[in-house]
Amino acid sequence: MTKRLFDLFFSFLAIILLSPIFIFLVILIYFTEGFPVFYLQERIGFKGKNFKIIKFRTMHRNADKEGPLITVDKDQRITKIGGFLRRYKLDELPQIFNVFKGEMSFVGPRPEVEKYVKMYNMQQRRVLDLLPGITDPASLYYISEEEVLANVKNPEQHYINVIMNDKININLKYAEKANIFFDFIIILKTIIMAIKK
Repeated sequence: MTKRLFDLFFSFLAIILLSPIFIFLVILIYFTEGFPVFYLQERIGFKGKNFKIIKFRTMHRNADKEGPLITVDKDQRITKIGGFLRRYKLDELPQIFNVFKGEMSFVGPRPEVEKYVKMYNMQQRRVLDLLPGITDPASLYYISEEEVLANVKNPEQHYINVIMNDKININLKYAEKANIFFDFIIILKTIIMAIKK
């Protein structure tokens, strides 16, 4: 309940304070890439429930049908403005609305697509008992994930066999010590690392 009140209050505050940035980015994406401005994708959330995650569109239309579900550094599907948004994690900002709706939290395991969730074993499925988040300890550890994937022979296979499993283990460990103070530290680290990137 404390975590939900924290998410509700600060997501509402963020929507108000960041509204000028939202409006600017909507206009920028529209005039450089056209509609749609937002990208909605089915993800698996709390207790295995499907929901649509909201992001600013950073790739060409129908890019998810033209290649793998993961992206690598300098992916040809990424638009010029999309590269800038992804670099500073600005494409993730609309997920504040997911937080406000209660589908996500500020901090929690990043929600996966169904294709990869189906590969989870019983132990790994415990991560679905946590409300998914905009950021998490695993995201901080793999802040340069796209660069890592760009330097392996088979990016998707490497993601499935190495990165995905590692992320789940990191997030299960996070669950053992999660509290509001720890979440606040993760949020601060995420902002600092995004600015430095």
